[in-house]
Amino acid sequence: MEWLKDLFINDSVAHAVLIYGLVICLGITLGKIKLWNISLGITWVLFIGILASHFHLLINKEVEHFAREFGLILFVYSIGLQVGPGFLSSLKKQGLPLNLLAAGVVLSGGAITVMIHYITNTPIAVMAGIMSGAVTNTPGLGAAQQALADMHASGTDAASLGLGYAVAYPFGVIGIILVLLLLRYFFKIDLSREKALHEEKLLKRQPAPSTINLEVENPQLFNQPLKIIKSIINTKLVISRIYHDGIISTPESETILHKGDIILAVAPKENFDKLKILVGKESQIDLIKIKSNIISRQIVVTKEIVTYKTIGEQGFFDSQDFTITRVNRAGIEFVVTIETIFQVGDIVTVVGREEAVNLFAKVLGNSLKRLDHPNLAPIFFGIVIGVLFGSIPFVIPGIPAPVKIGLAGGPLIVAILMSRFGFKLYLNPYVTQSANLMLREIGIVLFLASVGLSSGEHFVEILIKGDGLVWMLYGVIITVVPLLMVGGIARIFFRCSYYEICGLLSGASTDPPALAFATYSAGSDAPAITYATVYPLTMILRILIAQMMILIFS
Repeated sequence: MEWLKDLFINDSVAHAVLIYGLVICLGITLGKIKLWNISLGITWVLFIGILASHFHLLINKEVEHFAREFGLILFVYSIGLQVGPGFLSSLKKQGLPLNLLAAGVVLSGGAITVMIHYITNTPIAVMAGIMSGAVTNTPGLGAAQQALADMHASGTDAASLGLGYAVAYPFGVIGIILVLLLLRYFFKIDLSREKALHEEKLLKRQPAPSTINLEVENPQLFNQPLKIIKSIINTKLVISRIYHDGIISTPESETILHKGDIILAVAPKENFDKLKILVGKESQIDLIKIKSNIISRQIVVTKEIVTYKTIGEQGFFDSQDFTITRVNRAGIEFVVTIETIFQVGDIVTVVGREEAVNLFAKVLGNSLKRLDHPNLAPIFFGIVIGVLFGSIPFVIPGIPAPVKIGLAGGPLIVAILMSRFGFKLYLNPYVTQSANLMLREIGIVLFLASVGLSSGEHFVEILIKGDGLVWMLYGVIITVVPLLMVGGIARIFFRCSYYEICGLLSGASTDPPALAFATYSAGSDAPAITYATVYPLTMILRILIAQMMILIFS
């Protein structure tokens, strides 16, 4: 059995894989255990990593550093791909208040750090390290270290900075999760009810299209082409069927309207009253239920060739044989317009004659098997661009050290942009939801295991000797107070859903484990959209504040 002993001791690839496998497997297994209907989920991987490191189950530091950073990149990149299609609309509708709340978390945390510095006379270098650890922000730590180096500070200051970070980091990871649990308890959150409220709120921001049958009664529409309705009413609208002289057909823009015709309109419900005023009363005849040669079918876009031009340019929008009524993209359904551009993975609802719809399905692809094979080249190309973007130093006047958004911020932003605009560059980063989830889970468990394995070796020693416990207490204050304060404000004054608060506080703390916990608790990607909305600004503020503390208060 000497070979087994060597496997646990020797610094080898097999040894690293063995330790990672044991930590991740045991952590995920314990994460399934619930106490009082609450589980820390995947965060258990971090705790098992700390425990393994404490008992000297260590791995090569370079391997550990690579696994941590690469895991983080995979996690945030897959998040970006998932939330990208709905990100811009979310940013327009709720981006400002959410970013203001996130900035409140960052600024109040910085203010508390400076107050503790003055009250306790703890060196600002130590406090900057504690603050970076308390909010799990490694780029902030790097920025503070760079600022110290630019000021030619002593090696003792740099060491104290890193020590403060190490002490505060473990609670920083779990502190936000505890805050989320406290907020859930304090506001008596019912997750099933909260999910329904959140979905209702999303519908108000992005109204889902619905159908209504209308009888043409307005004399001004008689003998006029169908396009006159769209020219008068300024809303996204599709007429998918028309009933004239006992025949149902799919109309085109030049189809002539007659008195008594019945049209089936697809539009957001909030516009139904306008349509009734313009066209006429709602008809009791449901064109969908009447037997005819017109069918409705959902088609999946799997051919890239149809994703490079608008549907108007390709002649899809105004066909006599079929009508495209709506598109479902990443769970968001909307009415098409002439400017709509398909993306791979879109689910398109088409109405028309069966033979025409079947032919159109072949044009769009509709091959689910093709989607099962992800196009890896654009994914890794996006990661490369994200890493390069995150490494670009941005010079800000008055700040001696350049600012970088780092290996987490760069890939996240690039993934969001690629998922939204990649088709314009002939790049298709689409992956199925299951493949995306696999990438995300692999990334976060590698990251958590690496953080645990790097933090646990001297964790107990730091706590029981010197000022470790006191520094940890400072970190707890910096972690908890801003989150509780802003979380309460978001709930009471901004009426944010619990899922929005989870994403907001996770993003404001730049804390992927907290997002993983929130996503696990929600059972959906709802927190991830808010996380991605506030993350870029938060990352920049975290880096700036860590540097400013060293420059101003040293």
